[in-house]
Parts: sequence; structure tokens; C-alpha cells
Amino acid sequence: MTLLVTGGAGFIGSAVVRLAISRGMRVVNLDALTYAACLENVAACADDPLYTFVKADLRDRDALDAVFETYKPTQVLNLAAESHVDRSIDGPAAFMDTNVIGTFNLLDAARQFWDGADRPDGFRFHHVSTDEVFGSLGTEGQFTETTPYDPRSPYSASKAASDHLVRAWHETYGLPVVLTNCSNNYGPYHFPEKLVPVVILNALAGKDLPIYGDGSNVRDWLYVEDHADALLKVLAEGETGRSYNIGGENEKTNLELVNILCAALDRMQPRSDGESYANQITFVSDRPGHDARYAIDPTRIRTELGWRPSVTVEEGLEKTVRWYLDNEAWWRPLQKRNGVGVRLGTVNP
Repeated sequence: MTLLVTGGAGFIGSAVVRLAISRGMRVVNLDALTYAACLENVAACADDPLYTFVKADLRDRDALDAVFETYKPTQVLNLAAESHVDRSIDGPAAFMDTNVIGTFNLLDAARQFWDGADRPDGFRFHHVSTDEVFGSLGTEGQFTETTPYDPRSPYSASKAASDHLVRAWHETYGLPVVLTNCSNNYGPYHFPEKLVPVVILNALAGKDLPIYGDGSNVRDWLYVEDHADALLKVLAEGETGRSYNIGGENEKTNLELVNILCAALDRMQPRSDGESYANQITFVSDRPGHDARYAIDPTRIRTELGWRPSVTVEEGLEKTVRWYLDNEAWWRPLQKRNGVGVRLGTVNP
């Protein structure tokens, strides 16, 4: 069995690679190494005989064909994607190229390989998506696997399109697929442009802690290592052609989340003046089209596969803060990458 992970040098992908290797799986990590990727994320696997890294881009169909021909994967886990909403507002083209055209290329390369191998039993294409494809919730209700798609940003629209492609390749060509839609991830190795690492690193630097709007937007927070475990569970046991929502069962407003982070920092690395990091909170202009609330109904994955998250948001944020405090050598160089530390996504629709 050989697992091909696309985007395996990114935040979630590297968590999957590390976990799969620890479980004795043979892994081929395909990554284009764009701005948010970092090979240090999988440095612990670099010398493992079960691990292979291939630098390739989903937009390069010839490269994908060569990977399938060379490594003959029995499973594909597609995590390669442009994923930052603010960047999608400023530059949507890259999201269409990677998330839509790239997924098409990967699907068709997988289908060609699967057909050429006489459709072997056990082959599986697992496409990883987001709860953002479902749009925005009010104060009540949760997203289920049958919630109609209603994407509201260039990012979520590109992911919705890729989900539709995956389902079409299953229905039209019979390609054995499973899909997952996850809630907001956080944890170690999170590229420093998303809310959790921005808050931690700005706090340590004595900078403002920016919160969009009034901070009332609600997200369901999923610890990345829990997510990696769920992805491998669905890959192995999920029903072909079926989708599974993966949530952390941890709904918090953005303001609540930032206050939890500040309290953790107050305990672990107090400010020299004795004040709380919460005093650095600053409210900034909201993101265009900012979805009010996301919430996952995890009933299907819990009842069908027996999976539930193991980490509460308070526990996970404590672990995340400790990781960033202990790993400055990882995050410090990334702060120099394009767009990091700069407010993006302010263009009005």
C-alpha cells in the first residue's frame, strides 16, 4: 500500500504525513512548495525509508502522470490547495488554477492510472475540502453532509467547484472517492498568516492583536492532529462515494478564541509589565463577505466510523501556544515570506 499525499509540506498535509509514517504507511509526499509550504514540517520523516518527497505542481499534468507511473499509489489524499480567504480576495486566479484546474488534473491522472491498472480493489481517492463551501449560518443550526452549497468567497467557491468535480468523476467514471469537509484547523506548524498564529506571534512581538469586525464571527475549531487522524480513518473505512463532515465540536467566537490565547500566554510567558496580552486586542475593519458562523454536525462520522475529536479547544490552544514558544527557529524565517504580517483582503467586492 502506498499513500500519495498532495500538499504534504503544508499545515494539514504535513500532520497527515507525520501520522501516516508513524503508523507504518508508505507515503509519497507531492508538494509544489509554494509560499505556505515548508519542508521543515516533515523533517522528522525525511530519512524514513517509508517516506518519499516529490516536488511537483497539480497544474502540471505530465508531472502527475509521471508520479502515478513511478510510485503506483494505492491511495490518494488530496490536500494541495490555496486556502487563505484574504489572499483569494486579492488574487482569485491562483485559487482557480490550483483548486479547480489542479484538482481536475489530479482526478484525471488518477482515473487514467486506475483504468490502466485494471481498476484494482482498494484504490481510493480522498478529497479534502472545507465547511466554507456551505456558506454562512445564523445563530442556530449546523452544516450536515446534505447542506446545499453556498460559497461566498473566491476561496470557498474554488473548493466547492473541486468538490463537484470529485463527485462527477465518481458518478461518471466510477472512480472510488470519498470526501471530507472540515472546520477551522489550528495547531503546530500553522503558517503565520491565519488567526491563531498571528495572535500568538503578534502578542509576543508587542503588536496589536487584530480582530475583524466586532469579533462575533463563530467558528468550530479542530486541532490539526485530530483532523489528521480523522482523515486517515475516512480514507481507510469511509463508504465509497460518501462525504463526511469533520468538526472539532468546539464553537467559539473569534473574540473568545483570542481571549483564550491571551490567557494561555499570560500563564506561560507573562508580559514584562505584568499586563494581560488581551490589552493588545484591536478591532479592525471586517473582511468583505465575512461569513457569520460555521458549525459542523459530526453525526455521520461519529455513528458510521466511530470517530470523535480528542482535544478540546482549550487544551489544543494551550498545546499550540507552547509549541510556538518552543519553536521560534521554525516560525521566525516564515515571517519574511510574501504577504505575512500584511493586511490582505480589504478590496471591496
